[in-house]
Amino acid sequence: MTKADIVKLVFENVGLPKNEAHEIVEFIFNTLKQTLVAGESVKVSGLGTFTTRKKTARVGRNPKTKEEAEIPPRRVVTFRASEFLKEAIEKQ
Repeated sequence: MTKADIVKLVFENVGLPKNEAHEIVEFIFNTLKQTLVAGESVKVSGLGTFTTRKKTARVGRNPKTKEEAEIPPRRVVTFRASEFLKEAIEKQ
């Protein structure tokens, strides 16, 4: 599912004009991004929690050339599914 698909679903199910549906979806995703960039977590009830965590530097290997290279430290986004979502997926 893409962002355009989400906008279409909001447009069809909520009854808002398409440009307003697009603005709302954009606003929600921008808020999520800004919150994660600020280092805070985002908890969506019934879905799960998005958080950021720091990964330390490590030595990696290019699978093609087998050459070792240092992978610099970085921050990554992680997602932990809620129990409700896990149960819903398992039932399917």
